[in-house]
Amino acid sequence: MRVASLYRYPVKGLSPERLSRTELPTGGYVPGDRLFAIENGPSGFDPAEPVHQPKIKYLMLMRNEALARLRTRYDDDSRDLVIGYDDVETRFAIATAAGREQLSAFFKAFMPDELRGEPRLLAAPLGYRFTDSRSGFVSIINLASVADLETRLGVPVDPLRFRGNVMVEGLPAWAELDLVDRELVAPSGLRLQVIKRIERCAATNVDPVTGIRDLQIPKALMKGYGHVDCGIYCRIVAGGTLGEGERLTLVEASEPAALGVA
Repeated sequence: MRVASLYRYPVKGLSPERLSRTELPTGGYVPGDRLFAIENGPSGFDPAEPVHQPKIKYLMLMRNEALARLRTRYDDDSRDLVIGYDDVETRFAIATAAGREQLSAFFKAFMPDELRGEPRLLAAPLGYRFTDSRSGFVSIINLASVADLETRLGVPVDPLRFRGNVMVEGLPAWAELDLVDRELVAPSGLRLQVIKRIERCAATNVDPVTGIRDLQIPKALMKGYGHVDCGIYCRIVAGGTLGEGERLTLVEASEPAALGVA
């Protein structure tokens, strides 16, 4: 299969950033992916003892579709978060207490009726990420599967609805769901072990550009295929680089799949 595109999502629930190439560390995550989350009122998250929390405790597309109207990017060098809305860009110095307060004030003004409390920015401690799944190290979306679903629905389906890290082509539709316990090897020596299928929720119903809840993706998956899965999670068993246009080769897994803890 061929890597069509790569993405990271620095803030859970906010917009993606496209990457041309990335370095994936053994046992880690996509660099810069799900580094932050915005809690919707007190979440109970403790950075000193990070425990995976249900995503409903954070601002997220499944319930807060207005987030899709924001265009965001994270500056790794300055550690600033930039949010574009209504043709205006605002830079938040989220490494500072003042910048985080400014960000909270933005969301209070942007979506006051959807907040259960203070919209406070949370930063992931070392070795932790705000993924939906405890084992969401790297996610892969097969573009052929999305195209097949699109044909069944009779309307366009943006692959970004599925918020994957790696979009691939050249694999038959839905063939990725049968790859659990196999490995994908990149030219750099990177090895990704497929550990589980990704079950889809109502977040995929939201158009990632307009923020309109215009489709019923999980219902369409169940009706058309008898499951709600689209995409696969992988863990990085041998680090290396991955770039757009490169090919991933299927091999048998070197060890049994282990789900791990996010």
